[in-house]
Amino acid sequence: MTIKIILADDHQIVRRGLRTLLAGEPDMKVLAEADNGRTALQLVKKLHPDVIIMDISMPDLNGMEAARQIRDECPGVKVIALSMHSDSLFVLNMLKAGASGYLLKDCALEELVKAVRLVVKDKTYLSPGVSDIVIKDFISGWTSTGASAFSILSNREREVLQLLAEGQSTNQIAHTLCVSVKTVEAHRKAIMNKLGIRSIAELTKYAIRQGITFLEP
Repeated sequence: MTIKIILADDHQIVRRGLRTLLAGEPDMKVLAEADNGRTALQLVKKLHPDVIIMDISMPDLNGMEAARQIRDECPGVKVIALSMHSDSLFVLNMLKAGASGYLLKDCALEELVKAVRLVVKDKTYLSPGVSDIVIKDFISGWTSTGASAFSILSNREREVLQLLAEGQSTNQIAHTLCVSVKTVEAHRKAIMNKLGIRSIAELTKYAIRQGITFLEP
């Protein structure tokens, strides 16, 4: 059986490197590449891969939101996060979003290949350093009910927040999300009310702190 893979990372050199490395595995085939989460989601719906290897730090739609939508809309596709971020905010929220694996970008090719082969068998793979974080947070009673963007805001509000923080106008966001301008304005108002924030500059700082976006507008 050939494992069909999509690569999603906003750095072309990373995607090319991964494609070249995975080309050497006889049971794996890279179907396509995406440079943001929204394109990744569209490719998953179109091509139906077995696995998507995805960065968290992507524009337009970050990896956590993309993973959540893939889980809800294409539940048979396994998501492996390949990220430079090792702290619990990213690891635990990515796993909660539906990722079956989480590896750090300094991992060896052999580890990534192992992870791919495991997740297609409905198993979970975490890099050793990542698994330590998960265990420690579990023991200390980590919970998603804390005051984070992932507990305070709805899924769509987080999408709108990311696009606002990345400098898109209300009209651009409406076009991107295929909703009306009034709907975007209502989401923006709800976000500001929930967070107690009144300026786009402060919203941007909040979005960066929470891992909603990694880009300065």
